[in-house]
Amino acid sequence: MSLEKVIKISNLEVKYDKSTILKNINLNIKKGEILGLLGPSGSGKTTLIKTIIGMKRAHKGYVEVLGHNMPSLKVITELGYMAQSDALYEDLSAMDNLLFFAELYKLRGKPAKNRALELLSLMDLEKDANKAVKKYSGGMKRRLSLAIALIHSPQILILDEPTVGIDPVLRNSFWHEFIKIKEQGGTIIITTHVMDEAYRCDRLSLIREGEIIAEGSPEELINSSNSSNIEEAFLYYSGFREGV
Repeated sequence: MSLEKVIKISNLEVKYDKSTILKNINLNIKKGEILGLLGPSGSGKTTLIKTIIGMKRAHKGYVEVLGHNMPSLKVITELGYMAQSDALYEDLSAMDNLLFFAELYKLRGKPAKNRALELLSLMDLEKDANKAVKKYSGGMKRRLSLAIALIHSPQILILDEPTVGIDPVLRNSFWHEFIKIKEQGGTIIITTHVMDEAYRCDRLSLIREGEIIAEGSPEELINSSNSSNIEEAFLYYSGFREGV
């Protein structure tokens, strides 16, 4: 794994109205790494990734992506983002959605269509490629949203609970693709509540009430807290369980 830091976060504080959502976040993310953000709903995970991609501004500290302070248009084409809620053109087909977003990243013509077909196959949407998205199930929409995040082969892929509503077999195929992206030097940040996914990450940042309470590989977090699994480790670092 490369030691090159593609994302640097220093003393980050983010507020919404008068409430502080993120407090003193310090985090470095390496090239070719899968980082998992693990924490309960409302802990600040989504706010953190939105700040990384430039959708929210820091009130204190900074976020640097590929050498540029965020928000910055200079790195937007190197980021792939999949939100918790699907942002799709429902009157268009899956293929038309993919080609539309490909155009935004200046991917056109035959290369765009070939990439779209590749992703439709990966997401098991080939037979529904020309169906209007409004006729898709929730799980199908999640698959299409991931395909859109991947359409331009970004250096950094940021996924907010990407496998919600996805069956276990397809989830496994997604992770096969994530590992392949990592092996090719891509960087992935993923938020998840699925514990078996946490074990597939190279490193985890445990987040609670807007703060990182622990960081390390799944094995390191389990061993350092004398836990038998990640759930127990999270409880330990949250102060709800003493080490044994």
